[in-house]
Amino acid sequence: MPDISAHPLVPRPAQTVPGEGEGLTLTASTRMSADPEARGTLMWLQRELGAATGLPLASGDEASEIRLSVDPRAGLGREGYRLIVDGEGAIVVGTDPAGVFYGAQTLRQLLPAAAYRKAPLGQARWTLPAVRITDAPRFRWRGMMLDVARHFAPKREVMRCIDLMAMHKLNVLHLHLTDDQGWRIEIRRYPRLTEAASWRTQSQVGAGKPPVFDGRPHGGFYTQDDIREIVAYAAARHITVVPEIDVPGHTQAAIHAYPELGEAGQIPVGTQWGIFDEVLAVTDEALEFCRNVLDEVVELFPGPYVHVGGDECPKDQWRKSESAQRRIEEEGLADEDELQSWFVRRLGEHLASHGRRLVGWDEILEGGLAPGATVMSWRGEEGGIAAARAGHDVVMSPTATSYLDYRQSDAEDEPVKVGTLLRPEDVYLAEPVPQGLTEEEAEHVLGAQVNVWTEHIDTPRRLDYMLFPRLSAFAEKVWSSGPRDYAEFEPRLRGHLARLDAAGVEYRPLEGPRPWHTRPGVQGWG
Repeated sequence: MPDISAHPLVPRPAQTVPGEGEGLTLTASTRMSADPEARGTLMWLQRELGAATGLPLASGDEASEIRLSVDPRAGLGREGYRLIVDGEGAIVVGTDPAGVFYGAQTLRQLLPAAAYRKAPLGQARWTLPAVRITDAPRFRWRGMMLDVARHFAPKREVMRCIDLMAMHKLNVLHLHLTDDQGWRIEIRRYPRLTEAASWRTQSQVGAGKPPVFDGRPHGGFYTQDDIREIVAYAAARHITVVPEIDVPGHTQAAIHAYPELGEAGQIPVGTQWGIFDEVLAVTDEALEFCRNVLDEVVELFPGPYVHVGGDECPKDQWRKSESAQRRIEEEGLADEDELQSWFVRRLGEHLASHGRRLVGWDEILEGGLAPGATVMSWRGEEGGIAAARAGHDVVMSPTATSYLDYRQSDAEDEPVKVGTLLRPEDVYLAEPVPQGLTEEEAEHVLGAQVNVWTEHIDTPRRLDYMLFPRLSAFAEKVWSSGPRDYAEFEPRLRGHLARLDAAGVEYRPLEGPRPWHTRPGVQGWG
């Protein structure tokens, strides 16, 4: 009987039963086939394994050694799959095309770690152990937010993140596209958003006071064709891209491009990190701007959700603004909190007219929330609990267990220590569904998400360091059902690191940072 423990699977499948015999060895004569609905996965598997092994893995017929198929009657659940390997071949059956893709991801993990390289090393024996695996995800929303506004990530890096997410069976990429420090998406109707608002004159280094700056311009944006390419690349890997256009706060860059949108006239694109008073006005002109931007956003992102932010919106400018106070009076609103709710509701109605659902950070609950809106709970669990009890769908993303820019140890050599301590075990053991919800209320918890804010993450190497191995721990938490024991998980995680090595991921070693990971003299916070 084969030793399946030699192939540490992450995330852990629901059921793994070792088979008899030696399994299937891939050779130059191995063929692959797929039914029409699974052909996308077939092409992906041939490309990835072909590059790593150097084998042709040509397409064949129903007698092929590796066969992929979609069977809605398989009884495996949404995104579920069954993988059977024996001496005759390997079969992957999925309830839907996504299930087949996830089964193929598991098949790849059953091979040596070199299966994640881009060219053959020449010495590996490519044997799949005999096994029967049945699996399906716990949550439908298994997400990661990537902040490309604070530090821009070139398209190739976004697509690399998509590949690493797919490797871990994550299925939602939330792109934080706009903030005080930069606007990252081309909007045809408003060209100055990319001409002027997509770059800043310099960036704050660390979080010291008084602030220290690097003196280097920083910028970048995605053209609409770039966005289409990213969305299509993600869709081929069964990942939905959720765009975020953050309003009415965190809008300093947009106001820089079009000062009439704000309350303070001409202002620069932000160069510091934090929360700032500059917010959108609540005029008809500002609302029209948001609607026009969203019209182009929904053209580019076909998924059901559009995120409008709604977080950290100071009210001081509105309290002093004649137009804001007039709006409160005209609409019969109680205060500035209800004014923000009124603003967000208008955007929700507009998105609903396009057949889309609004998502916002949990501040959108303040002042009342329109039916159909989805709440992303980040300030602890309280917002998620309140939203679920009010009948709103929820994505859990509390800072203490979900912010992957937070420090990974309290050691002095940990680079740019911010926030509170968040180790892989803390991510792994945190329960996404808050205690105290009824069974009916808990059904509103779509899943969970980790967030990667990039104020202090300005290169792909630093992004790798902050993401991994914590993203691997998160992936198992949101995919796998049943009890979680970090003592059982850690040996599998250590084995999984060999795959990350082969894929070229510069993760943080579990023992601590390497010398080149450190950033001496750069002050954090927390």
